[in-house]
Amino acid sequence: MNVFAKLKKNAAERRAARELNALDDRALRDLGISRENIRAAVSGFLVFG
Repeated sequence: MNVFAKLKKNAAERRAARELNALDDRALRDLGISRENIRAAVSGFLVFG
């Protein structure tokens, strides 16, 4: 993966984390994510199901 692709991926992950952080705890719970796991969920390290 080249530098620009990594930068683009990182920016997308930061944007997704920012959007998830804007949700209230109930909405996160509906998605199956706790506030502590947002970064893992965005990075793909959180396994659902």
